[in-house]
Amino acid sequence: MAENARWFVVHTYSGYENKVASNIATVVENRKMQDQIFEVRIPTEIVTEIKDDKVREVERKLFPGYVMVKVACIYKKRSEFEDEELSMTDEAWYVIRNTRGVTGFVGPGSKPVPLSDEEVINLGIEKRTVEVNYKVGDFVNILSGPFDGYSGVVDSVDLEKESVVVMISMLGRETPVELGLNQIEVAQL
Repeated sequence: MAENARWFVVHTYSGYENKVASNIATVVENRKMQDQIFEVRIPTEIVTEIKDDKVREVERKLFPGYVMVKVACIYKKRSEFEDEELSMTDEAWYVIRNTRGVTGFVGPGSKPVPLSDEEVINLGIEKRTVEVNYKVGDFVNILSGPFDGYSGVVDSVDLEKESVVVMISMLGRETPVELGLNQIEVAQL
């Protein structure tokens, strides 16, 4: 069931985020539900504060009042007229919803709606590691986009932005072109 796991956003009373996360983790442990509720996170960031001429680093919640929960999902059919949709199991919903401090799920009518993969990455809940088989100075072919079929030399690679700059020869000049990491491949010489 792990391949169908999705992140959901749980709304909590303000200031109860850590307690809710701890309570959900405890219930999962006690009821042996590790196969249904995989992870509970509170997205935070480290901020440098200057107070009374003292500099210190403080961990601050990115989304006060919210906890992210990774839950195994199954395909359910709501009615005979609707398509199947991916949703959490009734048992997982019950455990999370009835945790002290939880006010509901983020979604229409408190119906839990899973976050899309793009939202998970943008919110910084999960980090994706990207590996490429080329480096700066490699000769590459462009596979897609307006420069499809061109060849050039990799000028820079930015794994965080998932982009690469390739220098191509266009109209007799070297021109930098920014592309996605998956838009090029190493040229076979």
